[in-house]
Amino acid sequence: MHSIAIHGGAGAVPRHTLTAEREQRYRDGLAAALDLGYDTLEKGGCSLDAVTAAVRSLEDNPLFNAGCGAALARDGAAELDAAIMEGRQQRAGAVAAVRHVRNPVELARKVMEKSRHVLLVGAGAEEFALEEGLALVPNAYFRTEERRAQLESERGGRPVSDLFPSSQGTVGAVALDAAGDLAAATSTGGMTNKRQGRVGDSPIIGAGTYAKNGVCAVSATGHGEYFIRAVAAHHICAAVEYRGLTLSEAVRELLHQKLRELGGSGGVIAIGRDGGIVTEFSTEGMFRGIRDSSGQRRIDIY
Repeated sequence: MHSIAIHGGAGAVPRHTLTAEREQRYRDGLAAALDLGYDTLEKGGCSLDAVTAAVRSLEDNPLFNAGCGAALARDGAAELDAAIMEGRQQRAGAVAAVRHVRNPVELARKVMEKSRHVLLVGAGAEEFALEEGLALVPNAYFRTEERRAQLESERGGRPVSDLFPSSQGTVGAVALDAAGDLAAATSTGGMTNKRQGRVGDSPIIGAGTYAKNGVCAVSATGHGEYFIRAVAAHHICAAVEYRGLTLSEAVRELLHQKLRELGGSGGVIAIGRDGGIVTEFSTEGMFRGIRDSSGQRRIDIY
């Protein structure tokens, strides 16, 4: 059994504002990432390769808030965060507040595999990217006209949304490969008009990203401050491992009880040790897709 799930952010644009043409573009972007990750598994690739490929595809798509098309900080620049984790040895790598790394998920994986650290930030992370030969680009590469307009709207006191910009939020993927190994990856541009240096839950292991073989792999999307405070991704895995909850029960508890009590909302994708997939959200919708070796394949928004 092998399976993969992806997300392109929770919150979702209201149904009445999403044109058929724009919805199809989102669906096409999600499908491309989903199938790229699944094809990796189908060809015998590992779960780490699958989640890397899927998230990289979403980072390259300007519709989503990661990589090209990321939300812009207060100074008009894109600052990017990403993390990746594998479940067998629970190795993890993450980067935060990078401004020139084309695919932050690739750098996060390099941190995991080629350094003795878990989290690198800012200039130190980009120096490491140079050492590892990763693609660096001008910050202008990430900035789209739509994101500039959203930032100007926020600056003018007309919030597009404090939590979920209209081009959707954080992206992520979770996968189980044929060897039974789990992996998770998450990448984001964060919040529109955020302070420079703000870091959300995506690169925080145990908050927005977590994986442990025999239990589950989790990638979260939503208001990062709340997911950090709830240690959301780890909470889900711990509820399954130590309290005997099903994965679905653990995800629902986190989103609809723990997070709600704090005042937060968002969404989660998770895969269990048996390849079962849970996609749950406490917002109007979540851009998401699932595919597994039983033939199941779905792309959903609401």
